[in-house]
Amino acid sequence: MPKSKKLFRSKSNRMFAGVFGGLGEYLETDSTVLRVVFVLITIFSGFVPGLIAYLAAWLIIPEDK
Repeated sequence: MPKSKKLFRSKSNRMFAGVFGGLGEYLETDSTVLRVVFVLITIFSGFVPGLIAYLAAWLIIPEDK
């Protein structure tokens, strides 16, 4: 049985809180691409929803051990 993947905030691949570093590791993609997409979505949707989503992810996703 394959080991299940778990989402953690990254300690090594982080710019601020490690949210996108952890997502990049989980999705096996470049975290820089995720960051750029997030910034663009945040700019075009108004800053508040993006900031709330990032803060919620920061609080909910545990840090890597």
